[in-house]
Amino acid sequence: MTKIAEFIELESTELVTKLADARRELFNLRFQLATGQLDNTARMREVKRDVARILTTLRAREIEVAEALAASEGGAQ
Repeated sequence: MTKIAEFIELESTELVTKLADARRELFNLRFQLATGQLDNTARMREVKRDVARILTTLRAREIEVAEALAASEGGAQ
């Protein structure tokens, strides 16, 4: 499991790549669960939480950019 602080340090492009990897892993884990091959079911929970952490970090960055843009537009008038 990765902590949110580790995600915050990464660039946005790296986060998008990690998000794709985590979603791919989650898909594979679900497939293993359906076929009865999954040994560590706790890993699904960890990967889901990592996906949520990455999405939260990306959304926080989007909000920061939007607020900065709104502040610069509001100050220019």
